[in-house]
Amino acid sequence: MTSIHAPDVLISEVGPRDGLQSVSGTMPTAAKCLWIDALAAAGLREIEVASFVPPKLLPQMADAAQVVQHALRHTHITVMALVPNLRGAETALRAGARKLTLPISASEAHSVANVRKTREDMVAELRAVVALRDAIAPGVPVEAAISTAFGCTLQGLVPEDVVLRLAVACAEAGASDVGLSDTTGMGNPAQTTRLFKRLFQEIGARTGAAHMHNTRGLGLANCLAAYEAGVRTFDSSLGGLGGCPYAPGASGNVVTEDLVFMFEAMGVTTGIDLPRLMAAREPLKAGLPGETLYGMTPEAGLPKGWRS
Repeated sequence: MTSIHAPDVLISEVGPRDGLQSVSGTMPTAAKCLWIDALAAAGLREIEVASFVPPKLLPQMADAAQVVQHALRHTHITVMALVPNLRGAETALRAGARKLTLPISASEAHSVANVRKTREDMVAELRAVVALRDAIAPGVPVEAAISTAFGCTLQGLVPEDVVLRLAVACAEAGASDVGLSDTTGMGNPAQTTRLFKRLFQEIGARTGAAHMHNTRGLGLANCLAAYEAGVRTFDSSLGGLGGCPYAPGASGNVVTEDLVFMFEAMGVTTGIDLPRLMAAREPLKAGLPGETLYGMTPEAGLPKGWRS
């Protein structure tokens, strides 16, 4: 049941963007809207609904502006969009997005493969996006998401000092907050705890979301480690959909249903209604027939006598 108090953690649902951009099929716009409606009805407060990239690169996101405009009907949610550059940011802000996420890779190899820019170029792009935001949409948060922060399938080891220097540069460039993403699922709980604690020491309250992947089965363990390090915002995807098309092997976002169950079972409130959340799998299945969905909680069901 939804808490009457402010929930203890914020679960940011990234399935409509991160999940849908990673599958071969394209969900029809009307089906996306029905899915977002179901997610909103479950009590989610932040949903990343689209990515503003050229349709020729990601045809799954060609309807980004329409989807944002539909999602804005749900006034209780923060409608978030991923933008890779200044042009995408302007289009997203004109469409009405209420929060922007700019991916900035700690791995130089991944940065060039993903956005065709160096890390330094992307920090400059962030600075330009912040200036644009100030000019046309003051108050809209701009989040820097440090991808491949825990390792890279292209480069291999990503030194923690490099990650932290990049995070500080993003904060200095005007990012509202700076999160860390385990894009390729290479992180472990000890590493997660250490890196987030160091991030808090460097940028304090600007420390943002933990975006963990379950590629090697450690997604929930890493989320718990991040929580114990002080993180209170977590990205996840309904049914575990997602990955990165420019990072080989980057499969499996943390399953929203399992993440919410873990926190609620611990007495950490999320504000999300679990039965309604699991019901939101139905419009996802209808919009992407045949797509494999993941999650232990939906398969097992809630325990007898369950109460949030």
